Amino acid sequence: MPKFGQQSVRNLYECEQPLIDLFEEVVKNYDCSIIEGARSKEEQEKLFHGGKSKVRWPHSKHNTTEDRPMARAVDVIPYPAILNGKSIWEDLNRFYYFIGYVTGVAETMDIPIRLGCDWDGDRNLHQAFVDLPHVELK
Repeated sequence: MPKFGQQSVRNLYECEQPLIDLFEEVVKNYDCSIIEGARSKEEQEKLFHGGKSKVRWPHSKHNTTEDRPMARAVDVIPYPAILNGKSIWEDLNRFYYFIGYVTGVAETMDIPIRLGCDWDGDRNLHQAFVDLPHVELK
């Protein structure tokens, strides 16, 4: 049975309980890595200025504040990141398959999520800004 590495556990436990519950269930059958949970102001601003985020701190669900002490988003990728000589970024079908699995588990657990590949939730994955690893609580 797959299990999270230490860094994934640290990243996941920076998040609100429904995300913890979701990915503890996902990892039972689908190996994955939580590459990011909470982000500092500096990290968020760097991602925003680098074009990797559309929002500034504190408006990302990755950001924690006094009013929101736990992150409401994770960035997660299937593990291993390289399979059969191909990086996950070169094998987007593998990524979409994984996100489909996550979506199914979330629906079964009644955990409403929004995906970085389907911001408006219409199940049309042709978005202007695609952030495949991103999963957030609605």
